[in-house]
Amino acid sequence: MLAILKKEINTFFASPIGYLVIGVFLLLNGLFLWVFKGDFNIFNNGVASLSSFFLLAPWILIFLVPAVTMRSFSDEKKQGTLELLVTKPISHFQIVLGKYFGAFILIVLALTPTLLYVYTIYQLGSPAGNLDMGSTIGSYFGLLFLVAAYTAIGVFASTLSDNQIVTFIIAVFICFFMYFGFEGLSNYNVFGDLVYMENLGMSAHYNSMSRGVIDTRDLVYFISIALAFLIFTKVRIQKQ
Repeated sequence: MLAILKKEINTFFASPIGYLVIGVFLLLNGLFLWVFKGDFNIFNNGVASLSSFFLLAPWILIFLVPAVTMRSFSDEKKQGTLELLVTKPISHFQIVLGKYFGAFILIVLALTPTLLYVYTIYQLGSPAGNLDMGSTIGSYFGLLFLVAAYTAIGVFASTLSDNQIVTFIIAVFICFFMYFGFEGLSNYNVFGDLVYMENLGMSAHYNSMSRGVIDTRDLVYFISIALAFLIFTKVRIQKQ
């Protein structure tokens, strides 16, 4: 598994992909938070808070994570190397985990420079240090678990086609539906009072963690989603 993980990371940074992903993520966040006027602009809010970043990041990641994961297995299928990969003396699940953690680590590296935002807001507060660190830490934990779920979905989508564009679109759709779809359906009360639809979506659990309260129910939810899609991925490559 470690060999595959190292290969994935080396592949990302041996080409412009890794640098492009990190650069685009930071550029988009920087423009919306500090340059473009609007609801996400921190200066316009007049409050020393990173809430704008934590509202914006999940939507950018819906496109960014699939862009990273779209080549995971689709590229192997296109080049005809997937058959060779599954014959290696490692389990199918280890292959999946190697691909998964390679992509996950890259996204975490993209998130790491945003810690500079925390320092900046900390200094901009009146007085300096007037920042809700509990909420900030909880939001970062929420982002990590959200990325974990998005990455699992993206890796699974990459097994559905040897066309990277197709896998990208599928991953974006599934991530969008899992994040916002259930919340949108809850507004129509589709299933009456039998199921609280909003709690089935990622948004509700992410927002819960963003309040600074790390609830085991939220952790179990994200871990379950990630594991479910990783198992789906294992089943898919077994059928190749």
